[in-house]
Amino acid sequence: MARLNPPKEVLEIATKLREKGFEAWCVGGAVRDALLGHPDLDWDLATSATPTDVMRIFKRTVPVGIAFGTVGVLDRNGRMHEVTTFRHDVTTDGRHAEVKFGASLDEDLSRRDFTINAIAYDPHTHELRDPFHGQMDLGHGLVRCVGDAEQRMKEDRLRALRGLRFASRFGFEIEPATWNAICHSAPHLGRLSAERVKQELEKTMEQVARPALALERWRSAGALGALVPPLHDAPSERFAALDYLPLPGLAGRPQRKVLRLAALFFGDDRRSADVTLRALKFSNADTAWIVRLADVRARLGAAVDAAMLRDGGADGAADGGATDAELRRWAAEVGRTAAASFWRLHAALWSARRATGGAAPSERRVASTHRRLVRIAYRDAIAIGDLQVDGEDLVAAGVPKGPAVGSTLKRLLDLVIEDPAVNRREALVGLAVEMQRKL
Repeated sequence: MARLNPPKEVLEIATKLREKGFEAWCVGGAVRDALLGHPDLDWDLATSATPTDVMRIFKRTVPVGIAFGTVGVLDRNGRMHEVTTFRHDVTTDGRHAEVKFGASLDEDLSRRDFTINAIAYDPHTHELRDPFHGQMDLGHGLVRCVGDAEQRMKEDRLRALRGLRFASRFGFEIEPATWNAICHSAPHLGRLSAERVKQELEKTMEQVARPALALERWRSAGALGALVPPLHDAPSERFAALDYLPLPGLAGRPQRKVLRLAALFFGDDRRSADVTLRALKFSNADTAWIVRLADVRARLGAAVDAAMLRDGGADGAADGGATDAELRRWAAEVGRTAAASFWRLHAALWSARRATGGAAPSERRVASTHRRLVRIAYRDAIAIGDLQVDGEDLVAAGVPKGPAVGSTLKRLLDLVIEDPAVNRREALVGLAVEMQRKL
């Protein structure tokens, strides 16, 4: 019982409710995670007090979801805790329920999704209320619906995705009846909003240490086919690559999340990735970044793989692998700021292949090439702005104004990428004049 240790601020809220004659129980993910020995900062409460009672008792509140019985109570440090009235469902459309207050704690717990989330803890008496044997399922490593699994899924189709995420996050199995109900929910998942689907994908990328199994479960249950069809047919090695992100030296969960999302689309053509990401309501910035990485892999992936498996002896790659010119070309295609991420995604993909005996460059070669690529991306000329000439220089040398200037600059950049020594003003002007003479 010592593992259940709600913060003092939560105890203060519970105490105030009890002093006014109401029940107050800690519920939900915090109780579950505490029993598993995992830290959880989001401690919420269930109470017999109505939303009106809660707003009368506490001075600082936020009407988070009054219709569903939830009021946000701000503690003395300004942190919000959700306080929800005991309730039971009257009707549901498969996503949103009409609820009625006045239920008991056990009735409130009976409307929850999974047994592991239907455990309540009284922070004053230290009583654990566990009418559906959630502790037993925690001990057995099992995700099981509360009561009738098919009915729970019909009440809220989001529960199918939550069940897949919980099982993957905790390394649990899914109880057979619950798994069947999740599969039966797949054809009905279209009623979920794009924002909710995006949120579940992001939570999986953030919370699950090894997400490959989670995505394979999405696929097996039919959820990918229903919600993100292009990913349903994605190669399994792309999902397996998720388990190798982040790589050593990559700090920060936000980076891990967006890299893993990029890995899901790594190799999809530009239009497919763009349409899918926009349909899921990803931001313009995230969409553009992921699409760029996906597109370059789709166009150059075979060449990158072949170069990295090449024997030694080439320029800049005496031990084998890509040449400096190839690295400049790849960095130019993906962009200076995305070059490192482009390589991390390849490294994860190759790690997944290596684990199954597939053809992949050695870890040593991948690591040394990563260092070379980043150095080259920030040292060498890989963009038109890096050239020692500009449009005005070309016009002065006789290149006609208009499209010819842009096309000439691109041709000069191609030459500089092959040989950086060419990036001198006099040499570039001379080459531009020669190009015009040959037209």
